Amino acid sequence: MDWEQLLSLKRYGDTGKRLRKEQDEIRLGFEVDYDRIVFSSAFRSLQDKTQVFPMPIAVGSQKNFVHTRLTHSMEVSVVGRSLGRIAGKQILTKYPFLSEVHGHHFNDFGAIVAAAALSHDIGNPPFGHSGEKAIGNFFKQGDGKQYKDVLTAEEYQDLIDFEGNANGFKLLTESREGVPGGLRLSYATLGAFIKYPKASLPKKPSKNIVDKKFGFFQSEKEFFYELAEDIGLLPNLNHPKTGFLRHPLTYLVEAADDICYTIIDFEDGINLGLIAEEYALEYLINLVKDNINTKKYNDMTTSSDRLSYLRALAISTLIRDAVDVFIKNEDKILNGEFDVSLLDKGKYKAQVEDIIKLSVEKIYQSTEVIDKELAGYRIISDLLEMYTSALINVKDGQDTNYDRLLIKSLPENYRNTDTSIYKILLNTSCFVASLSDSAAVHIHDKLTGRKV
Repeated sequence: MDWEQLLSLKRYGDTGKRLRKEQDEIRLGFEVDYDRIVFSSAFRSLQDKTQVFPMPIAVGSQKNFVHTRLTHSMEVSVVGRSLGRIAGKQILTKYPFLSEVHGHHFNDFGAIVAAAALSHDIGNPPFGHSGEKAIGNFFKQGDGKQYKDVLTAEEYQDLIDFEGNANGFKLLTESREGVPGGLRLSYATLGAFIKYPKASLPKKPSKNIVDKKFGFFQSEKEFFYELAEDIGLLPNLNHPKTGFLRHPLTYLVEAADDICYTIIDFEDGINLGLIAEEYALEYLINLVKDNINTKKYNDMTTSSDRLSYLRALAISTLIRDAVDVFIKNEDKILNGEFDVSLLDKGKYKAQVEDIIKLSVEKIYQSTEVIDKELAGYRIISDLLEMYTSALINVKDGQDTNYDRLLIKSLPENYRNTDTSIYKILLNTSCFVASLSDSAAVHIHDKLTGRKV
């Protein structure tokens, strides 16, 4: 892979290249990507989607704030921008022609990573990661299993392994009537967004992190292949016909996410009283002990100030470490020979794993989180059962008055039954995935008669 191709400013529908030298420096194309994401309805809905803890905050919590998907995404974007700028400066030093001939600036790298990081969770369903599992479970073991025989193996796999990353790619790129190409983001930003550039099948697990999940549904296959070819992604030899290796900047997007959820989920757990403050501070100090200003830390009189200081220092420490790993392995990354996350190769791997282990025990398996996931399973399954049944009944000409009324409650772009069963099922799953936590609860209550 080469950076000139990877930094493509091309957008859906373009017939030729967009040259960096001809860009308006006041509003660079990569910055336009960021703006389009911020103003999209899919991004706005993240303000009421669970990151880890349900809303409203549980009784007995010490503070009145925890992270939503929106605040998490914004913080990941800020960290990603720093990662991109620092790495970009060193890349331009190594490849001066990128700036001298093509006009690239180190801020370009920061803008691409920031935009991709901002949208990294845009396709995630309500109720956290359990939302993905609930959708998949509906088609694998629930009422949705009845459609297996009318779908291809690939289409069925898309549904039973419903993936927020693939749904995010669909949201960002899907053409609708009068809106070709969705948000029409630059190919560089889309490339950096795709953590797992492969189809749902074949499932051939490997040690390469790129094979962990999949990144596009069958409905977006054609555009994905066009994108991969244009930016020069290398074929994935484990999936030579259906998958590719990552865009190098994807590693920085992933690192930004890893840094934020490791440190900030941990901080939320402390603020909610799930992890003893004194105990937790020791974990953070162990991570930043090489960089901590002991006098400054000891001069702080409140635990919240000490926690904020350690959180900022931890993020800064991990940013520098991730960039060091990226630059040291840049040749391997370009050649497709780097197969783990940046933090997995960092010198703070052990400390990060200790924090994650404690978070799993005290936070991710807490009563509040489990209760949220249980409720999410029921709500998502019920909504899928009602909507898919109604839509398929209309397609088969066996609809009732109730089916027709139910479909009228859907947004117009999700009502189409003049298409394949796969697209009806996928689009309905994507509708449910688009709902915020409170919207899913509200619709479920209304349709089950709990609210009129």
